[in-house]
Amino acid sequence: MIRLTFAVLLAAGLVADSTRVTAQSFFTTPYSLDEMRGKQAVVETTKGTIVLSLLPEAAPNHVGLFMARAREGAYDGTIFHRVVRHGIVQGGDPLSRDPEKVTEYGTGGLNELRFEGSDEKLTAGAVAGSLAGGPDTAGSQFFICVVDQPGLDGQYTVFARVVDGIEVVQEISAVEADAEGRPATRVAIASVTIRDTPPEPFVNDTPAELAGYRAVLETTMGEIELSLLPDKAPETVRQFLRLADAGVYDGVGIHRVAPNFVIQTGALAYRAEPLRAAQQRLVGNLPPEFTDTPNVPGIVSMARGEDPGSGSTSFFICIGNCRALDGQYTVFAEVSGGQAVIDAIAGVPVDGETPRAPIAITRMRVEMR
Repeated sequence: MIRLTFAVLLAAGLVADSTRVTAQSFFTTPYSLDEMRGKQAVVETTKGTIVLSLLPEAAPNHVGLFMARAREGAYDGTIFHRVVRHGIVQGGDPLSRDPEKVTEYGTGGLNELRFEGSDEKLTAGAVAGSLAGGPDTAGSQFFICVVDQPGLDGQYTVFARVVDGIEVVQEISAVEADAEGRPATRVAIASVTIRDTPPEPFVNDTPAELAGYRAVLETTMGEIELSLLPDKAPETVRQFLRLADAGVYDGVGIHRVAPNFVIQTGALAYRAEPLRAAQQRLVGNLPPEFTDTPNVPGIVSMARGEDPGSGSTSFFICIGNCRALDGQYTVFAEVSGGQAVIDAIAGVPVDGETPRAPIAITRMRVEMR
């Protein structure tokens, strides 16, 4: 973890030397607060996608400039021209489009904005305006904190936060760089698109609306279709759909096959890759929604530990007599397609209850019924 001070940034070239830039008139946003509220910036880079939530109440002119420049295509083809490994990444200099101007990187697109102070802290994912030495010298250049940088609080204007793709920022910060923080290879911004913040899926759906969806488990042995039962467990169904839609179940192993009892999957310990930060934020314990629904073959329930409220992502499908579980687990779905796949999984060779050969959910789709 690298935590920085203003002096360190200046020494590293992550704040431009004010003697090398020319002062310009200050920018005032052409957008009203209503036009800037609820906006995101989707930053497509050669390392992946970064999604920023803009903060117009904290920094209206910084947000307005960023939106205006993005809509002009001013960031397209620029690069992240300075990095501090696991500390920060810096981009937005229009001069960085030209590989012949590498010695000038960090000096362009500055001296356009006055400082806009707020209570926003430079925590991991914070996006702030880069400076040319003084507080009123920001412009199109920006930096993103990879980790918390409390030593920088109050010295920079925070105008956005990463809401998805912090892993991409981390990867960019770790590229090989010279002693001045200049990356050995170009990490480019292909485009920056301003969009309305998408509504969170399923959050406000009624039980009747939730019943209109189904989940399709694409497994290494074939597809299984689940019909959801929000009339019995609306909050469990809602959360299951959110996790599935976010890709949380993609790559998760089917880790338990108990003959004539259950098939179990969904435990994140058996996921092929770690969750992205945006996915991890969705994961949490579920309140129990126990009913008297009989656990007969084809019924799907959330798994849990000893605590009735400890259900999270893991779930099981009954393949035999599970009536001893009635009233103790949240029933939220039933198998409505792919019974032959269920039967095939139920018949795989096991050591105890562990399949001898790996079986996994390669992808889980959410579809309208």
